[in-house]
Amino acid sequence: MKAEQLDSWRIIPRVMMLALIVMNFRVIEWFMTLDTPTMEQAGMLSVMTGALTAAFGLYLGNSEKSSPPIVRASKSTK
Repeated sequence: MKAEQLDSWRIIPRVMMLALIVMNFRVIEWFMTLDTPTMEQAGMLSVMTGALTAAFGLYLGNSEKSSPPIVRASKSTK
């Protein structure tokens, strides 16, 4: 197996995204079980959700295969 083939599978980024999703889900579960959440606990939930959103955006933005090709409009001469 070549290193290029292993890199093309993007195993590490996928495992990291899976770990972030599981951590975020667990924090949401924990937060929903609280009787009276404090402001600090709500802040932790907000930070975890924001981190997941940012990581997901970076994960999607770094994919070279998913970016659409650039189409340039040609000027018509009459």
